[in-house]
Amino acid sequence: MFFDSQLYNMKPGNLSGTAEFLLLGLSGDPELQPLLFCLFLSIYVVTVHGNLLIILASIYNSHLHTPMYFFLSNLSFIDICFTTTTIPKMLVNIQTQSESTSYTGFLTQICFVLTFAGLKNGILVMMAYDRFVTICHPLRYNVIMNPKLCGLVLISFFVSVLDALLHTLMALRLSFCTELKIPHFFCELAHILQLAYSDILINNILVYLVTSLLGVIPLSGIIFSYTRIVSSVLKIPSAGGKDKAFSICGSHLIVVSLFYRTGFGVYFSSAATHSSRKSAVVSVMYTVVTTMMNPFICSLRNKAMMGALRKLISRISSFH
Repeated sequence: MFFDSQLYNMKPGNLSGTAEFLLLGLSGDPELQPLLFCLFLSIYVVTVHGNLLIILASIYNSHLHTPMYFFLSNLSFIDICFTTTTIPKMLVNIQTQSESTSYTGFLTQICFVLTFAGLKNGILVMMAYDRFVTICHPLRYNVIMNPKLCGLVLISFFVSVLDALLHTLMALRLSFCTELKIPHFFCELAHILQLAYSDILINNILVYLVTSLLGVIPLSGIIFSYTRIVSSVLKIPSAGGKDKAFSICGSHLIVVSLFYRTGFGVYFSSAATHSSRKSAVVSVMYTVVTTMMNPFICSLRNKAMMGALRKLISRISSFH
């Protein structure tokens, strides 16, 4: 409760260009800092290397030059970027024993977090549509999933960047308190709104509107796709055919479930409790654990990817 009182009992003041935010991290216990540093450094290394292997395997294996693996490699790239926006800053703060983040740095991190979260959301929707076409319209797959459709990744990128810039620019109009202490390990938009003492009605309306458009609608599309997929799979007479169909969707369904459940968990937990420290712990699942697990989920349940990874690793080993 000590950190929560610091967060809410503040004196109003003007935010100058030299003002700094203090990211208090996951724990204020000095004895835990070396453990946290080693833990998150290990997670970051595993995340980057795991996702990088997925990307390289998709590039160097011609059998994986399909829309499904194109989306998968893009998901891996986004996971690397998403993790890189949060963990390195946290590691630097622990190593230097500094909690300060400049106002510009705070807004920049928020912008990148929103961009990559939006991109990941878009890629997951495209992957769901790919599975839908694979199972429900297999004979028309090459016609529907053409290279032009893969260009939707660029559209998703521009929409995500526009969304992130819109929220960031709207945050510039806010006034803040003089003590800017945040019991979290990275910067989120919710922190800006909590710390502001000026009117945030427009910002909240924008958040709810964008969440409805770029969150609920894509999730509804994923649910619709899987409803049709399940309906089609149940019509398959053979058990082997059903198992093959579900194996195609299994890894994506797990990734979607982890992303949305932990994402909604962050916001529900922050709404249900005043403890930002608890919200920070939940955010670890959303931003760190899911990105680390995705390579294992997508490769261990995919024979083609496992074969491509074995060839890639043996090829890399032959150079040494």
